[in-house]
Amino acid sequence: MIVRISRFDPDKDAVPHVETYDVHVASGAHVLNVLDMVRDKFDPTLGYRCCCRAGQCGSCAIRVNGKPVLACTEEARDGDLIESLELPSIQDLITDVTQVVAQIAWLNPRAASLSCGCGVTHETIEEIKPLRECIECYSCVSSCPAYAVSEYAVPTVMRQEQRLNLDPRDVDDRIGEAIARGLFACTSCHKCVEVCPKKIDIPRKAVEKLRIEAAKRGLSLPAHMELARLVEETGRSIERKSTSFLEYVPDVIEPEGEVRATIGFFVGCMFNGRVNQSALDAIEVFRKNGIRVLIPKDQVCCGSPLIRTGLSNFVPELMQRNIAAFVNAGVDTVFTMCAGCGSTLKKDYDTPFRVADITEYLCEVGFVPPTKIAGTYTYHDPCHLLRGQGISKQPRELLRSFVEKFVDMPAHCCGAGGGVKSGFPDEAASIGAVRAEMVAATGADFIVTICPFCEYHLRRVTGLPVKNIATLMLEGYLK
Repeated sequence: MIVRISRFDPDKDAVPHVETYDVHVASGAHVLNVLDMVRDKFDPTLGYRCCCRAGQCGSCAIRVNGKPVLACTEEARDGDLIESLELPSIQDLITDVTQVVAQIAWLNPRAASLSCGCGVTHETIEEIKPLRECIECYSCVSSCPAYAVSEYAVPTVMRQEQRLNLDPRDVDDRIGEAIARGLFACTSCHKCVEVCPKKIDIPRKAVEKLRIEAAKRGLSLPAHMELARLVEETGRSIERKSTSFLEYVPDVIEPEGEVRATIGFFVGCMFNGRVNQSALDAIEVFRKNGIRVLIPKDQVCCGSPLIRTGLSNFVPELMQRNIAAFVNAGVDTVFTMCAGCGSTLKKDYDTPFRVADITEYLCEVGFVPPTKIAGTYTYHDPCHLLRGQGISKQPRELLRSFVEKFVDMPAHCCGAGGGVKSGFPDEAASIGAVRAEMVAATGADFIVTICPFCEYHLRRVTGLPVKNIATLMLEGYLK
């Protein structure tokens, strides 16, 4: 196979460069086998780390085709591009992790006296176990959008903080430490989970849990506490400024022509109170595809902003109200067009009905292809859709069916999630600036997405028109 390897000699090179090698390895060989072959047959100076060769030590973490992996467990393929993690480079594939190690090194348990009676229960052990799976490969560190632009102490530090916070024998204030090291800077993008060889869910099992403890002490950010107050008082996370979507539309909206299916619509706060037109456009898209839409008027905020920021006391009541609203409507499937709402309903709720994103549902039941729309378009993956719901292909399938030119781009957080935009607007803007550069590289005239928060933020940081996919589809139908 042909492989390309990023090389860097600090004594000779200003920046890394790529060299190509033609290697012969056994079928099913791992990337580490390829690196061994290059070192043994072509260049003994090739620098890379390895130790256990069994996916347990984390030392051989690198990027293959842009994705962090363990070289000892990733199968090698013809044409692979092998690079170091996105950390300071020492030589070739060897990165400098001393700064990261220094942040973790001081996080040691400090036990109280053995006579304190602080026993560890079986339940606590089970809760701690997933947080102990870390093999310190630092893939999460190299991929974290918040760490790249802010004082966020890296995902695995938050993992260790929560591990120690759960242990009753530890006597240090882990909540105060976590806040000081950027607890509220995490955007909940779940990129760390995506790249983690052990799939440790740091946002849910560490960050959100630490934020809950911070909230109990009254240490939440003022902007987050104000949002929680608004939800508890009004049932919505967006202040009312005009007639809402739910006040404007009837309970049942019939399709044009024969009824092919019936579905419920979970509207979400942004589409109900701020971007009503996108929700109205989605209704028209369903009407033109023969789908009846039921819209229960007693639905409220899904609770996502509260869960993500740790202010979750009121969430059980929101869940009960929303589940009852759609059960009473008699629907077996509910669609969302907000990535955050969809992820929350799927992951945090236990619903007796199915929840589907609008693109997921349309691709399943089939849709009438709209007339081609002129222009060059790119698609932004909302984190709560891509990693929260595993949806990536469907939006692209829809877009490719009716836009004149589609230019894809890699997924990257825009900075609007996890309460960061309201709590740390400068950090959100910095992450957004990185995304803006990626958008500019596509040469697109328009950005398409399915998250109202991403839509607002991307419009501000890129200066380009940002369209909801439902609005774009309706333009094609009207044309």
